[in-house]
Amino acid sequence: MSETLIVNARLVNEGREFEGDLRISRGRIAEIGNGLSARGNEYVIDAAGRRLLPGMIDDQVHFREPGLEYKADMATESAAAVAGGLTTFMDMPNTSPPTLDAAALQDKYDRAGGRAWGNYGFYMGASNDNLEAIRAIDPLTTPGVKVFMGASTGNMLVDNPATLDAIFRETPVPIITHCEDTPMIEANLVAFRAKYGDDIPVECHPDIRSREACLKSSLLATSLAKKHGTRLHVLHISTADELALFEQGPLIRADGSRKRITAETCIHFLRFDRSDYAALGNLIKCNPAIKDASDREALVRALATDIIDVLATDHAPHTLEEKSRPYAQAPSGLPLVQYALNAALELVHEGALTTAQVVQKFAHAPAQLFDVAQRGFLREGYWADLVLVDDAPLTVRREDVLSKCGWSPFEGMTFHARVGATWVNGVQVWDGSRLLGTPQGQRLVFDR
Repeated sequence: MSETLIVNARLVNEGREFEGDLRISRGRIAEIGNGLSARGNEYVIDAAGRRLLPGMIDDQVHFREPGLEYKADMATESAAAVAGGLTTFMDMPNTSPPTLDAAALQDKYDRAGGRAWGNYGFYMGASNDNLEAIRAIDPLTTPGVKVFMGASTGNMLVDNPATLDAIFRETPVPIITHCEDTPMIEANLVAFRAKYGDDIPVECHPDIRSREACLKSSLLATSLAKKHGTRLHVLHISTADELALFEQGPLIRADGSRKRITAETCIHFLRFDRSDYAALGNLIKCNPAIKDASDREALVRALATDIIDVLATDHAPHTLEEKSRPYAQAPSGLPLVQYALNAALELVHEGALTTAQVVQKFAHAPAQLFDVAQRGFLREGYWADLVLVDDAPLTVRREDVLSKCGWSPFEGMTFHARVGATWVNGVQVWDGSRLLGTPQGQRLVFDR
């Protein structure tokens, strides 16, 4: 139902938690207040003091379509996302074929229409030979350009210095980067192969995809951004070492200006560390690598102190068969969207963050950073993308995973909060245990 009144909620928005009611009409937030009364046939939900949040905006997912639908697609992964309170996603360009021109970008939007459970935007990708397509980007068609400054699939590793400089100089939308230095990683891999042959332990992954490789590449990206005044967003920061490259403070400053260079980390870097490879092995193999407990602790502090601006998932599913291969053959990536908000709220339970900070990093900041129109906040007139959080335990079970790959790195863990309901564009699509109705996702509009 799109005409809904949610009463007795604890709303979390723009740094505040407050008691109130929220009315949904024609897909949007029509009214926020206290003591609101039902009108006509309006459906009334008593939140009974539960937290009501704006839907989470995940600015980094790999939904694998087109080309790799055997392990994920837009329908299955967006279903898992709304079950996890993620109502908007921005999908990466390293598909098959890669999203390197306007036609490939439009193809992904066409595929999402009527199938995506959440709202959607798609990045254009950069390569060594598509500079003209990047120059021609319509800023209203994409959240940004993804530059792989580390290894990627196909020809998406941008390692030509002149091309890289031109991309930073001329791209008309924000640049987002994967920062790892490929030559350094390749040299590390040669050294570990010399020591272990084909039986490299997965525990060596953070030494092969090393902190030095991350820092070198992030330093290059931020230097280019400063040189050209580029809006740069560095994805999935995994080390304490890189934090010195970023400015501390709010994304939007008191004078209305905003940071030009921003940073993101991902939920798995906040919940796992090197000690977890022994039990989980390739299931937590990802790029950049999950590193030390000291890095995990530093990243949590950096979120709390506004050094890191955005929290995301880097949802990147693979089949269990693929993950069961030896280390060197097992692909990197984890399925994360369904339980990312639960995992983030564990940091609230542990006292490391407030719910308002989670909302800032997972909803407000991505909307502001990518100029997303009328989403990411509980504001009258904005689209009603909402999440109702139950403070009730949830144990992750394989049979409940909605991602096509059918597994989660969080299996067996018990979280202190669960997603009790999700609304997308004013329509409830998740009731805490099952999907409702049909996909309601809309193409994102950018206020540029």
